[in-house]
Amino acid sequence: MNLMGIDMGTTSVKTAVFNEKLEEKIKLTADYLVESKGDIMEFSAEKYWDIVKGEIEKIKAELQIDALAIDTQCETLILTDEDGNPTRKAIVWLDNRATEEASLIEKHFGRKKVYEITGQPEVTATWPACKLLWVKRNEPEVWAKTKKVFLLEDYILYKMTGKFVTQKTLQSSTIYFDISKNDWWGEMLEFIGCSREMLPELLDSGVCIGEYEGIKVCTCAMDQVAGAIGAGIVKRGIVSVMTGTTMVIFTPSDKIPEYDPSSIVPCHYNYDGKYCLLSWSPTAGMALKWFRNALCESFSFMELDEQAKDIAPGSDGVTFLPYLCGSTMPKYNPDARGSFTGLTTEHNRGHFVRAVMESVACMLKSNLDYLDLDVSEIRAMGGGASSPLWCQIKADMTGKKLQTLKNKETACLGSAILAGVGTGVFDSVESACELIAIDRTYEPTGADYSECYERFTKIDKLLNI
Repeated sequence: MNLMGIDMGTTSVKTAVFNEKLEEKIKLTADYLVESKGDIMEFSAEKYWDIVKGEIEKIKAELQIDALAIDTQCETLILTDEDGNPTRKAIVWLDNRATEEASLIEKHFGRKKVYEITGQPEVTATWPACKLLWVKRNEPEVWAKTKKVFLLEDYILYKMTGKFVTQKTLQSSTIYFDISKNDWWGEMLEFIGCSREMLPELLDSGVCIGEYEGIKVCTCAMDQVAGAIGAGIVKRGIVSVMTGTTMVIFTPSDKIPEYDPSSIVPCHYNYDGKYCLLSWSPTAGMALKWFRNALCESFSFMELDEQAKDIAPGSDGVTFLPYLCGSTMPKYNPDARGSFTGLTTEHNRGHFVRAVMESVACMLKSNLDYLDLDVSEIRAMGGGASSPLWCQIKADMTGKKLQTLKNKETACLGSAILAGVGTGVFDSVESACELIAIDRTYEPTGADYSECYERFTKIDKLLNI
């Protein structure tokens, strides 16, 4: 049986098909550009569907597809009339126009109440509740015609099956979904003027809802949850770290942590009816890419690894703060900036490269320490996972076993797993994840990074204020 997973990103759609052993059969990528003007980011809802439909047709010409599921970003909003015809262009998740509406919602409810009900520690203009209130206040003619409110996955499912449904992980950051009651938050809906009838039926992840051209269609999960499933992050004590341009840490949790006014770590609804924490830092792989492009443009990343691998842990006193785009978690400071300290005439290029790698490992450790969870294993993804040196530094810095994965498109794989669960191919997500292939395991070697981390923490306290 062939299972398709579709991962709808902000500027690309990735599609992959796997067999029942989770072996990849085919993979495609379709790129596209959203319309951007200042704080406004929009895209044609119909074009989203055209792209997905086109990718399915390409793969159907090569092999049979038995079931599929689609993961998307959470906050892209699509408004339609009663028959599912869009009343305006989709408002992309990054759209930041609804700042005044975010302020109105925060003033009315307060951050503490919003967090305790929705898991979101901030009220930002990107949340769908704020976007809906903006449309109501600024486009009354559009609002008058709007009868159905979709997020992106919901809309694609509707186009495929005619079913007006959603799954709960996708609704986590709408701030009108109660993640402890698994239901719409009536008080927020009343405030923004949206009725329950305008919203889709709430379902779990991995539920078969119908068919599209003979392919069984299942509910999926938001992109970060799908990616975590595809990495096998389905047990307490196992977390994932995505080291791409940014660093994202995904951690399953049995409970919603208590409100902390100094924290902006969000808590989302997870596929299993429990929760997950998402911690992120805006600069990770970007820091090494910046260093290479600015100062070592003739070197490949592999050659930079060679430069750094013989430098002792701690980079002989060189410390880098990787805040090229500010600091977010565990300390929020958009004005923070990057820096090298501890330089002498004895330091060379390898010291700088290793210091950049160690700084990201320090951020990983500081985030894990802040989350205060019992972590035994880290699954590494993204471009940083292709560097054996960087992976070993992270394992040694945290004292945790770190594993990389053979399949790099974890969101597509997680979506395919949920399609398999929805159609009975797998008994559960957990049993399917036992089939996920590990590429390489890095055990802590006992290398002492305590002084390096203490130095990083000390300089962070001095400069990141």
